[in-house]
Amino acid sequence: MQKLTILFLIVLFSFACSQKEPILFEDGLEDFPTLQRVLDSVDKYQVQILFTQIDRNEHMNPMMETFSFNLDDERYFYPASTVKLPVAILALEWLEEQNVENLTLNTPMLTDSVRPSQIPAYVDNSSLDSLPSIGHYIKKFLLVSDNDAYNRLYELLGQDYINQKLAEKGLNHTVINHRLSYPANEIENRYFNPIRFVDKSGNILLELPERTTGKVYSNPERPMIGRAYYAGDSLIETGMEFTFKNKFALSDLHGVVQRIVFPRSFMEAERFNLNEEHREFILKYMSMLPGESDFPKYEGPDYYDSYSKFFKFGTDKNPIPERFRIFNKTGWAYGHLIDGSYFVDYENGVEFFVSAVIYTNQNETLNDNTYETEGIGLPFFAELGQYLYQRELNRKKILKPDFEGLKFEY
Repeated sequence: MQKLTILFLIVLFSFACSQKEPILFEDGLEDFPTLQRVLDSVDKYQVQILFTQIDRNEHMNPMMETFSFNLDDERYFYPASTVKLPVAILALEWLEEQNVENLTLNTPMLTDSVRPSQIPAYVDNSSLDSLPSIGHYIKKFLLVSDNDAYNRLYELLGQDYINQKLAEKGLNHTVINHRLSYPANEIENRYFNPIRFVDKSGNILLELPERTTGKVYSNPERPMIGRAYYAGDSLIETGMEFTFKNKFALSDLHGVVQRIVFPRSFMEAERFNLNEEHREFILKYMSMLPGESDFPKYEGPDYYDSYSKFFKFGTDKNPIPERFRIFNKTGWAYGHLIDGSYFVDYENGVEFFVSAVIYTNQNETLNDNTYETEGIGLPFFAELGQYLYQRELNRKKILKPDFEGLKFEY
């Protein structure tokens, strides 16, 4: 009996070793010239891709298989605005932990300042009541990636809370340590403004003093990007150092999107601790288009549907057909373009996760506003999204997914 058991284990091990890694790109790339160009020059474009195929069982639970291309979580890229997504989710997790009566995502949040590097925030004229709140800040940076809105929630949570919570959930390739588009050095980014939450009568519901962190959250490998960069009008003939810049590896971005869409696919310790109302709030504004929002209101040609929807629609400023919804967060800085998405076609039962990053900076000079974003970056995302969409559209599924829990009134 023991010999049979050993033989069975040997056969099982041999079978597992013989299995090939899933192949992401098999054929049909001749119709996608920019995608092919990027895949042929992975070192130049520093491209990384994660794609998760989804099938449903009889209980409509997702069964996921993930494919990767050139993935390297140790290779640094600047994550830009993608860090706003975990901060939005953690702000709601923090809110639930306070357990303060009448403290909600719509409670006015007044940010004070006690240091020269800090800026107060007492009003927000884009909100219905002209007051800032956690919920309104989240809307602004999920809809159009507003940097100031992100900074306010960064100041609310602080570095310790953000980084410790993400590490607890198994997101171990992430460092969030600074405000965005804000002239504060690494020391000032370790100080967090005083904040008051008040009711409509001005009564204080919760007050936070200025806080700081004694721990240094940095990238110890001291990553450098480019061969030169501009600091103001001065050209610095060396790469730019990103030791004290945010890091958000592609697998962590992909994992955050998966956790908010399908939380029960993860162990309890790895999930975000949100009630269903808050989870749906995040999903709604991840998928809402700028023109669908009333408060804040985004009008005009600058806020087209694909403003922050790169996959499939990144080069098209026409309206996105109603059957599609993309639950995502993008980033765009220093020649990097990033998008982490859950892509849905309600009518045809198509759903998949896809995340990708590309670096489009041929002259290797940062801050010169000379990037191949329009010529390479956005066409790459559009073609990759279309390639994967066609692949899934033509793939036979036993059960068509039920999207009722992922449809919202916009």
